[in-house]
Amino acid sequence: MPEQTDELKKLAAIAADMKLPTELRTKAIEQLGNMTTHDALLALLDLAANEGLITKERDLALQQARKIIKLGR
Repeated sequence: MPEQTDELKKLAAIAADMKLPTELRTKAIEQLGNMTTHDALLALLDLAANEGLITKERDLALQQARKIIKLGR
């Protein structure tokens, strides 16, 4: 489980890093959504609340969070 936490932290950091290309940040957000864990949900909600991200990425983070919620995990 610690390796999943490390991966989650790395993906969240990539998703929030405005110095990286949009495509890379978008892929990181999608990967967080694919993790479908409570911690991934929290990370996605943090990204959605991050006013430093562009609106499209914040919306994607919310969509991925909704997906996790619908799965009930």
